[in-house]
Amino acid sequence: MANMGSRKHLKRFKAPRTWPIHPKVDKWTVKPAAGSHAIEYSLPLLVVIRDILKLSDNSREAKRIINTGNVLVDGRARKDYKFPVGFMDVIQIPKTEGTYRVLPDAKGRLTLHNIPDENANFKLCKVINKTTIKEGKNQLNLHDGRNVTTEEDISAGDVISLKVPDQEIAEVYEFSKGSLVLVTGGKHTGEIGKINDIVINDSSKPNTVVIENDKKDTFITLKDYAFVIGSDEPVISLPGGK
Repeated sequence: MANMGSRKHLKRFKAPRTWPIHPKVDKWTVKPAAGSHAIEYSLPLLVVIRDILKLSDNSREAKRIINTGNVLVDGRARKDYKFPVGFMDVIQIPKTEGTYRVLPDAKGRLTLHNIPDENANFKLCKVINKTTIKEGKNQLNLHDGRNVTTEEDISAGDVISLKVPDQEIAEVYEFSKGSLVLVTGGKHTGEIGKINDIVINDSSKPNTVVIENDKKDTFITLKDYAFVIGSDEPVISLPGGK
């Protein structure tokens, strides 16, 4: 059992706080495979099917659903029950006609937000960094582990609308004053507002942003926590109809 727990399973009480599961329902849960998202920012598919969507009563049934190719992540069938799904990923279950985007709630937990079909063919991806490769093209390294190449001048911090599963860049949303952002970490997780100011620190302190919400209240959060979701209006469906 110890070996099983270290490789495929995880004690529930040790599961990340971002997972919306009860720590005392069972002793073990599934450990996500290494992949596009870090463990604290991802959920294994089995947990999504069994514990969140409750499409199965146990892990055996959940594995069967997943193994038959009935679960799509970003437009591709995923048959590994440990496959990690994370922030902004699109999950589709054609047999139930369910389509969801992974988003954080106000407590920082990953949740599945039911989205309209027209939102299912793209996802927003934040540019973590970029490198110049041959022929003057730029390789963008994205928050979900993807790498895409482009001739466009896109900066780290910007967010791209990426068609899935084609991985074509449809739109670019700059990280700049006036941009609409979703806060992805800290005590303001889940809040939405516009960037009032970007504070670049010369010291070892992290860079921050000043955000104004729709009530005209302002707050400060880390620059890394500000994820652009549009200009005047959000380009994705959000909980609460925002």
